[in-house]
Amino acid sequence: MTPAPVVDAHHHVWDLSVRPQEWMTGSRMDPIRRNFTLEELAVETRAAGVGATVLVQTVAVAEETPEFLALADGSGLVAGVVGWTDLTAPGVADTLAELRARPGGRKLVSVRHPVESEADPAWLLRPDVLRGLAAVADAGLAYDLLVRPHQLPAATRAARSLPGLTFVLDHLAKPPVAEGRTTPWAERFRELAALPNTVCKLSGMVTEADWDSWTAEDLRPYADIALDAFGPERLMFGSDWPVCRLAAPYGDVLDAARTVTDGLGAAERDAVFGGTARRVYTL
Repeated sequence: MTPAPVVDAHHHVWDLSVRPQEWMTGSRMDPIRRNFTLEELAVETRAAGVGATVLVQTVAVAEETPEFLALADGSGLVAGVVGWTDLTAPGVADTLAELRARPGGRKLVSVRHPVESEADPAWLLRPDVLRGLAAVADAGLAYDLLVRPHQLPAATRAARSLPGLTFVLDHLAKPPVAEGRTTPWAERFRELAALPNTVCKLSGMVTEADWDSWTAEDLRPYADIALDAFGPERLMFGSDWPVCRLAAPYGDVLDAARTVTDGLGAAERDAVFGGTARRVYTL
């Protein structure tokens, strides 16, 4: 049987003439400090055998999500959009309804906030944030978690308090791959994974590794923990393009993900490289 086309569950695009990407700081970001378009991505995905993608928000600006939905509406490649809305605003439910009524709104599958940039490690547990997350659940959407290891305990408590909301952990919560450590990340990671309403993206590992010298074997310990904690049916591949280009081109990222999952059976690999994303995001 021919395997199903790969789903890339996590990538970005941006146009710096429309708005700056404030998170790009320092000269190390120079390789990606330019515009990246869906047309450029399509060249990469065709070469890699990727049939569908999920476009993910980059900045906490309300105007970006309608733009992304319009892009997705005119794209045969983008099957889903992870957008942004202010979870602390009282009208979250109305805002989500308005977004879904826009062109491309049917492709809104999840919401994300750059929690990693919040100074308060318990930001996700604020009453106004939890109220916003409840509105996301009521809208039938998922919520993407962009957190770092020290924020995992709060993420776990939030997920436990909202069992009706699917939480999708981006980039394995950015473990210290370059340092070769798994503690204390692994314990906190497993606590989140123990909750049935959580899913994880096998993404972002190459940029947490040494950009110049990483190998797939450097990534394997973290992938092994993710596979053990979540299982293939709750893991989904994401390229994190074009951010991944800081450490590797698109094809190398996909090859590395295939290498670190080489012990899986065919059905399990199909889950990681497409099935989980299709099911969780209802693509």
